[in-house]
Amino acid sequence: MNTPKRTKIMSRYKNVDGKSTVARYNITKDAVTIQFTDHSVYIYNNQSVGPETIGKMRTLALAGKGLGTFITKNVKDRYSRKVR
Repeated sequence: MNTPKRTKIMSRYKNVDGKSTVARYNITKDAVTIQFTDHSVYIYNNQSVGPETIGKMRTLALAGKGLGTFITKNVKDRYSRKVR
C-alpha cells in the first residue's frame, strides 16, 4: 500500500507594497522555498546562501515586504534548486 506524499502548502506572500515578484513562500528549519509571480519555484538553503541570508529571507517573507528586492539585489542566482 502506497502512502501518498504530503503536499507542502506554501503561504501566500502579503505583498504589502503590491508590486512584488514573490507570490508564495514556505519556511523550513534551514531553507526557504519561493514561488514567484511567474510560477517559477526556487529553494534557497543554508548551504547555497548561508544561514544569515536564510534568516533575513525568513524575516522578510513573514513581514510580506522586501523579499523580492532582497533576492534580486543580494541572493541573485545562488539558489539550491529550481523546482519549476
